[in-house]
Amino acid sequence: MAWARLAGERHPELERVAYFGSYARDDWGIGSDLDVLLVLSEAHAPFIERAAAWDLLSLPVPVDLLVLFRGRMDDDIAAHNTMA
Repeated sequence: MAWARLAGERHPELERVAYFGSYARDDWGIGSDLDVLLVLSEAHAPFIERAAAWDLLSLPVPVDLLVLFRGRMDDDIAAHNTMA
């Protein structure tokens, strides 16, 4: 929660923070990472470069970060869907 609050202060374009995967299901184990979704009101960087702007070092576990622009979420997901 503290990380999300600080991220919102540093990035006013941040609208939502969510987590999913094993931590959200409460079945994480040794070696699990934290899957985090950030939704932005605006984004100028290409999808593939957006995660680099976020400081994740203060989080206690490795993080897989997905940063989506609200106005193009469906396009971003479709263009970079590796779960098919």
